[in-house]
Amino acid sequence: MQDEATPDWGQPPGGAIGMAARALAFLGGVALLVAALITTVSVALRWATSQPIRGDFEMVSIASGVAVFGFLAYGTLMRANILVDTFSTWLPRRVAGVVDGFWMLVWVAVTLWLAERMTLGAIETLNNGMRTIGLLALPYWWAVAIGALAFAMTGVAALVWALRFLRGRF
Repeated sequence: MQDEATPDWGQPPGGAIGMAARALAFLGGVALLVAALITTVSVALRWATSQPIRGDFEMVSIASGVAVFGFLAYGTLMRANILVDTFSTWLPRRVAGVVDGFWMLVWVAVTLWLAERMTLGAIETLNNGMRTIGLLALPYWWAVAIGALAFAMTGVAALVWALRFLRGRF
């Protein structure tokens, strides 16, 4: 049963936005499993043969970063990000919706700005041929581009919620 002090903001957005956020989260989960597998195999090889997987730190760091990016849009879609509602729990539902809508708009601005910055970073990284510092010297422009895409999708998911809150449709 829903507590009177805790508002029920309705179902998360579905459609194309929901599918895209879920797909990114799934791919983030796959990246996290790949990082775990690389770590497990590398540790086992180090124990058995004294030789880990060559470049395991590079691969795990990139896969872990991609995983985190993948979860951002879904977390926003499900409103599972860290929310501080100590102030707004006592407010009337409509006022709390406006307050949450405002902060969701702030999140939209931040994520879209980060998406734009990361897009420029991905282009620059591709153009200058930057690579990881390590044994494999992997190009990583594509990981930065995935981060840009993830931030853009997070901004879109947040915008949907912000509009819902500000229109009182939650």
